[in-house]
Amino acid sequence: MVDDEAAATVTGSGEHVVIRKLTTDDLVTSLGLGLRDFKSAPRIGLLFGGVYAVGGMVVVALIVALGMPYLGYPLTMGFALIAPFICAGTYEVSRRRERGAPVTWDTVVGAVWRRRGKDLGWLALVTAFTLIIWVDFAVFLFLLFYGLHIPSIPELVVSIFTTTQGFAFAVIGNLAGAVIAFFVFSITVVSVPMLTDRDVDFITAMTTSVRCVIANPFVMMVWAALIGFLLGLSILSGLIGLFVILPVLGHASWHLYRRVVGGLDPALATSPPSS
Repeated sequence: MVDDEAAATVTGSGEHVVIRKLTTDDLVTSLGLGLRDFKSAPRIGLLFGGVYAVGGMVVVALIVALGMPYLGYPLTMGFALIAPFICAGTYEVSRRRERGAPVTWDTVVGAVWRRRGKDLGWLALVTAFTLIIWVDFAVFLFLLFYGLHIPSIPELVVSIFTTTQGFAFAVIGNLAGAVIAFFVFSITVVSVPMLTDRDVDFITAMTTSVRCVIANPFVMMVWAALIGFLLGLSILSGLIGLFVILPVLGHASWHLYRRVVGGLDPALATSPPSS
């Protein structure tokens, strides 16, 4: 359930934005609503999940073809940073269901296509730049620990679990990756669905997203960890799990956004959207 609002501001476009306090119950409710929305339009969800899954498979295939196994893990995890943008279609499905509007291929894909060159594109550029920094850091870290010797995947795994050098490489790499991933999570968890929902600029959307995370640190960290866990399970399934997990998370993210950000009208400024 949603507690009292944390803060209220007026954006540059004149929108009244209310940031509410969340509890872990809101995560459970959002996941339940996300699963409901997926079941209501499974083919659309499977399309966007499939695009993401196939994209991940292409990334893995390129890594193998180029003989750069040390980039496999950071690129696979970094690929998760663009998930909110792939989920734009699921946000639109949930948005239309909430308003009682028709949900069809044309309306959903058309809405996503119309937003591609607006502020959503600028936010995607910021995220892509962060992904490039993450990959560059991963390469630098690998060279720092292993030099020009490129171990095979089995050798790298053995090194990580049996040597101090490999263990330190894994710990530092994962900690750095977690920091970068949480940064991207903080600027996108609310901003991407907000740009789908409202006529605001991407700076307003990003700052609102960060403010939501600051206002709800524990709940947002739990949400980030849950997303990471479910995406990790998808990776272990050979990315097949993304066909379902990604759209469900997308729908759930929309409902969490609607529960934490209010202000579209006076009623929403004081009460959460109906479940």
